[in-house]
Amino acid sequence: MKNKFYLVLTSMLLSFSCADSNDITIQEIAIENPKTKISLPLAGNAYSSKHLESTTITDNGIENWSDASEYFTAYFRIYKAGTFQITVEEPIEVYGTSELEFSINGESKKIKIDANSKKTITAGSWKIAQEGYVAVKIKGISKTENRFPSISRFTISSPDYDGKIAYVPNNKGDFFHWGRRGPSVHLNYQVPENTNAEWYYNEIKVPENEDKIGSYFMANGFGEGYFGIQVNSATERRVLFSIWSPFETDDPTTIPDSHKIKLLKKGENVITGEFGNEGSGGQSYLKYNWKAGNTYKFLLRGIPQANNTTTYTAYFFAPELNKWLLIASFSRPETNTYLKRFHSFLENFIPEQGDLSRKVLFNNQWICNEKGVWTEINSVHFTTDNTGEKGYRMDFAGGLDNGSFYLKDGGFFDNYTTPSTTFTRPLNNKKPEINFSTLP
Repeated sequence: MKNKFYLVLTSMLLSFSCADSNDITIQEIAIENPKTKISLPLAGNAYSSKHLESTTITDNGIENWSDASEYFTAYFRIYKAGTFQITVEEPIEVYGTSELEFSINGESKKIKIDANSKKTITAGSWKIAQEGYVAVKIKGISKTENRFPSISRFTISSPDYDGKIAYVPNNKGDFFHWGRRGPSVHLNYQVPENTNAEWYYNEIKVPENEDKIGSYFMANGFGEGYFGIQVNSATERRVLFSIWSPFETDDPTTIPDSHKIKLLKKGENVITGEFGNEGSGGQSYLKYNWKAGNTYKFLLRGIPQANNTTTYTAYFFAPELNKWLLIASFSRPETNTYLKRFHSFLENFIPEQGDLSRKVLFNNQWICNEKGVWTEINSVHFTTDNTGEKGYRMDFAGGLDNGSFYLKDGGFFDNYTTPSTTFTRPLNNKKPEINFSTLP
């Protein structure tokens, strides 16, 4: 039954006497209330239990689902407790007769979808006791053909719903991709303006079990590039250092030679090349099996040259080897600057992994100017990306954690951090002890 609200035109009665009112019919105009329900597309809000092994979630929703051991979880965030009804909208394709199970907070309800009665089906209603994320699990119980039905979306309705639910509503701007990746989060370090920062130092630690595949823990971000560590697969991890070209394009092959990033030197076993898709430029990475729970140090140098270029050089301290490793040194044309716009960020770059949480700690940030004077940084400004700003995903957080700055995203946790919040930690007074003359 559709939720309605009614406009009663009582103003008509005010213009007539009581004697005339018997001739007046009170007109009720029924208007469907958009604040009582949403249509949730599974393509942008659901995940397979098999994650990277699965191809069953497409831009159409759940398709080609044949494995009964595979189940799906769809997420949405409510801002008010209440009773919520789930209705499966007309499936894309139905194969024979299937029995499916929908569950929220351990409370399960079963439905049957038959090829001869293809229509919307109410899965049931659930009472949700508090504000936060709701996880709807969809399991296949039985089927008479070789596939379960293909489902595009389901309707979430509630008389308690007040028009505010966090979810990815459509694929405009490729948000089925970005929404399933989850929100990226950033710390923007507060550094005095007009500082000739030649060196930029940071330390990061990824807590155990937070090193999910697809994570990029970016330590030293600056105006022209970024430097951090990644989890690229179950067997590969990288230390990544990239510089954007001043020529704005997503296709590195279109960059004219005069605007290309030039490699000056690189470390042992470091792979270099070009990158595209999110801007373009020069890229370098070292395959290195860094460990969750260990602290890693990042050192970046940026120094302007006389020929209107700037040289950027990245060093990574590996505690397992107890030494600084050169990643690479690049020359950026059309640029004459010291380091600026200092930041760190955390992102997931694999959409199938967006339902998993990840967290990173940052500590002991310093800059060193061209005269060799070190200054500690102890204040940050927290922000999120467009996915978070639009309210499509609200599982983002950052701030202070036992004296360190931290970032967290993914996994559909409830307690988010208000964007544009500034955090300050106590000074460590632990100036980096680095002999620049011995760096590789």
